Amino acid sequence: MRRAEFGEPGLDYEPSVPVMALRVDVAAQEREIPVHEHRSGQLVIALRGAVSCEVPGALWMVPPQAGVWIPGGTLHSNRGTANALIFFLFVEPGAAPLPASCCTFHISPMLSEMIQYLAALPPLYEAGGPTDRLAQVLLDQLCTMPTEAMFLPMPEDARLREISTAMMRDPSDRRTLTNWARELGMSDRTLNRLCTSLTGLSFGRWRRQLQMIVALRELSGGATVQQVAYDLGYESPSAFNTMFKKAFGKPPATYISDRFRVGG
Repeated sequence: MRRAEFGEPGLDYEPSVPVMALRVDVAAQEREIPVHEHRSGQLVIALRGAVSCEVPGALWMVPPQAGVWIPGGTLHSNRGTANALIFFLFVEPGAAPLPASCCTFHISPMLSEMIQYLAALPPLYEAGGPTDRLAQVLLDQLCTMPTEAMFLPMPEDARLREISTAMMRDPSDRRTLTNWARELGMSDRTLNRLCTSLTGLSFGRWRRQLQMIVALRELSGGATVQQVAYDLGYESPSAFNTMFKKAFGKPPATYISDRFRVGG
């Protein structure tokens, strides 16, 4: 089986075959792969824990039993939660009619098993052989998977980047629109208009979406609902449950348990 430690040098692969899978283990502490790009497209899958992928203009979340597709040539960085189990699937350009832009794929139990099995096989294989046929079926299945919207708009504007960086670093930061506008030397209206024009969301909605992305990351990494609720600055787990359900359609505990159950 091809295994690597998340963040180790040489993790960025350019396969010499149409499809290659790689198992990646994250150590006891959260790790990051800095900004990079490669010719092949990459599917990032989390079977345990969670991983986030930042590309120009967006932060994509990879919850359990899902995968983020990053087309070849796209600058991106990856951050995995502690003790996460991640698989990378590298796909040569033109090997399958996959999307030309980033998206989140639902990963079925069968597709998940196929990717894990491929990662356990030798990395080089003959065209038309058993491994090549498995890879082709895998791609056929991937192309039929439904997609999900698991991203946060991340504009390049320095002022909004300052806000997003601060909130990602400390999600419980309760500075309001007024507080931030004052710190950045602009009016509330100007800051809200800037956020809306660059993200399509009002400042309040953008902030709530960022918090939900962080919540999903922490819950997938094993944190309790109560711990995440207080870490995000909510007055009670009940208030957090209500906001999470609005965002994802289910209370957090149910959402996470369903994810793991579906993944088998």
